[in-house]
Amino acid sequence: MAAIDGLPPLRDVIARFGLDARKALGQNFLLDLNLTQKIARTAGPLEDATVIEVGPGPGGLTRAILSLGARKLVAIERDSRCLPALDEVSAHYPGRLTVIEGDALKVDFAALAAEHGDGGPVRIIANLPYNVGTQLLVNWLTPSAWPPFWASMTLMFQREVGLRIVASEDDDHYGRLGVLAGWRTDARLAFDVPPQAFTPPPKVTSTVVHLEPIVAPIPCDIAKLERLTQAAFGQRRKMLRQSVKSLGGEALLTRAAIDPQRRAETLSVEEFCRLANAL
Repeated sequence: MAAIDGLPPLRDVIARFGLDARKALGQNFLLDLNLTQKIARTAGPLEDATVIEVGPGPGGLTRAILSLGARKLVAIERDSRCLPALDEVSAHYPGRLTVIEGDALKVDFAALAAEHGDGGPVRIIANLPYNVGTQLLVNWLTPSAWPPFWASMTLMFQREVGLRIVASEDDDHYGRLGVLAGWRTDARLAFDVPPQAFTPPPKVTSTVVHLEPIVAPIPCDIAKLERLTQAAFGQRRKMLRQSVKSLGGEALLTRAAIDPQRRAETLSVEEFCRLANAL
C-alpha cells in the first residue's frame, strides 16, 4: 500500500518508533496491507461515511480506510507510543483523521459519532485488542436506544469468538453472544486471517465479522434478556427448569410456553425474548 498512499512501509514505521506489540494491551499488529484493505472494503462504501476505529496501533488499517476514501476517521488509541506514527498518517490526509488518546471502554461512542458525523452512515471498523473486544461488542449491541448510532460494524476477533457471535440454536458455539447478536443484528463471518499476518503472530486464527443492525428487532427488555442468558448458559448442561430456577424456574418457563426440560442451547432468539418478556 506504500505505492497507493505514499507512506512508509509499516515495518519501517514500527522500527522507527520502537512499536513492539504489548501483550498487556492485547496488541497484535496487522502488517499485511492487502488484508487491511480487504477488511476496509468489507465494511461497505466509505466515501460518505464517518468511520470509528479502536486500537489503530501503527496505522495499517487506518491507512487502508483512508486510502479507500473515508470522509472522516476517528481513531481511539490507548498506547501513547503509537501517536507519532498516527500523526504522520493524519498529516498525509489533512482534515480526515482525528486521533483520540484514551481507553475505548470509557468512550461514549454515540456522543463521538454525533460530534464527528455529518448525517452520513457511521461505520465501526477495527482490529480489536483481544482483551477488550468482546466487551466492546456487547456495549455496542446493547444500547437502550435502537437503531444504534452505527450503520455497520466490521470487526476482527479470535475465530472462536467470531463463531460465537454468528452462532444460532443447536450450535456448540451458541451462547450469550449469539443471542445478543442474533436478536439485534444480521451477523456474518467475512473471512479468516492467519496468525502469520500479524506481528507478533497470535496462537490462534482470527476472523473478520460483519454486523448490520436489524431496524425493528423483537421487542424485549435488554436487562432481562442479559439476566436470562447469563443464568441459562451459566449452567448450559442442565435443564432450563434448573438453570433459570433463580428467575422463576418452571413457573416462568410455563408462562412462556417453553418445555422446562429443554436446555439453553436449543432455544431460539425469539424464544429467549419470549422468556424475557415473561419475567
